[in-house]
Amino acid sequence: MLKIYNTLTREKELFKPRVPGKVGMYVCGMTVYDYCHVGHARVMVVFDTVARYLRYTGYDLTYVRNITDIDDKIIQRANQNGEEFTALTQRFIDAMHEDELALAVLPPDKEPKASEAIGDIVAMIEALIGKGLAYVGTNGDVFYAVTKFPGYGQLSGKNLDDLQAGERVDVDHAKHNPLDFVLWKMAKPDEPAWNSPWGLGRPGWHIECSAMSTCCLGNHFDIHGGGMDLQFPHHENEIAQSEGATGEHYVNYWMHNGFVRINEEKMSKSLGNFFTVREVLQRYRPEVIRFFILSSHYRSPLNYSDEHLNEAGVALTRLYTSLRGLAVSDAPLDASYQARFEQAMDDDFNTPVAIAVLFDLARELNKTKDIDQNKAEQLAATLKKLAALLGLLQDDSETFLKGGIVHEAVSDGVVTGDTLTEEKIEQLIQDRLDAKKAKQWSQADSIRDELKAQGVILEDAPSGLTTWRRE
Repeated sequence: MLKIYNTLTREKELFKPRVPGKVGMYVCGMTVYDYCHVGHARVMVVFDTVARYLRYTGYDLTYVRNITDIDDKIIQRANQNGEEFTALTQRFIDAMHEDELALAVLPPDKEPKASEAIGDIVAMIEALIGKGLAYVGTNGDVFYAVTKFPGYGQLSGKNLDDLQAGERVDVDHAKHNPLDFVLWKMAKPDEPAWNSPWGLGRPGWHIECSAMSTCCLGNHFDIHGGGMDLQFPHHENEIAQSEGATGEHYVNYWMHNGFVRINEEKMSKSLGNFFTVREVLQRYRPEVIRFFILSSHYRSPLNYSDEHLNEAGVALTRLYTSLRGLAVSDAPLDASYQARFEQAMDDDFNTPVAIAVLFDLARELNKTKDIDQNKAEQLAATLKKLAALLGLLQDDSETFLKGGIVHEAVSDGVVTGDTLTEEKIEQLIQDRLDAKKAKQWSQADSIRDELKAQGVILEDAPSGLTTWRRE
């Protein structure tokens, strides 16, 4: 029985979909003015894994993840570049999709763009004004009247009186209350703008998600996800807008993944302490990055470091090595390991424990290989199928073990790729075997050391067979 930690209630709750057998899930996606960083990758991978598991358990899932393709940062960056905002956003949407593909993130069922939801956004703002929850400020912008919504603060646990006491006096007197937030911004010169009952303008960030989520999934749906940094004010404002406009309960389960940290600080573009997915992919295999992300529980902080990524690479190699030399059959899953894996995932998608089950499976597989071929093949099939629910072990074991990142080397100022081909490696292994037969032990050791220095590890079996893999 699946349990999900609900930020709204601050406890794990038994998951009960609104409609039996069906699930609607909305996740706040990227603001596309730059390349995705590792913090964005965590959102992608976490909720991709949630989607995979919900489908595995038999739910008919509609997964929606939006794209914010109009906001202040996008406009600023486009102006800096001297290009249309649509050209900028399309370039980074394409880059985001490339990063997703590399990380084995399956595309969402729906991927609405804010710029294509203007009509729905305007209609929602009109409904809020009609109910007295929004107003036109003295500067022409439309604002949400926070004090008019009784439940404001329920998601974040913040008290409205405390928020008001702590808020500095707003120098912009266009708002009735410093806490009120903008729903529609009046157009400024040389900015993209759309028609509305309040004149040319563009939507505020918060209203975009309220309009896109309810239009794709209905006024009331099951799961809303995103990074922990969105809990307040973004998701708090979404609740106020959506429930204020529709009069219905908005979301049943709120899920928030933890921050990615570097030196105990949140990784973010605003702090300038971030690594883009593309930068990390130049040094680590995509599956290693995915494994690293899933090795921590999604609600826990994820501490980024080369050391942790290297450890993830070693661990993933152990799993692939256990599959080496085995044909993966269509045998039924081993019921014991399947039950343990499901128990971990049913406990609020506890991927670290689920991964521990995979390692137990791999250990038994290594012991069984030379004893019971049929049992080994069933264990191999179980390992592959359970790992697939995490988006892992999807490569052929030989391809993974003999693949790897092409390491760059610099010679006389010229960057060159690793030229150690499989053919060269196999020839050096044969040279080593010949040296051992001739009892030229120092020559054999020298070849092993030479290969190791270039990231190739030799493994000698008791039978005399030598296999190899890349670090």
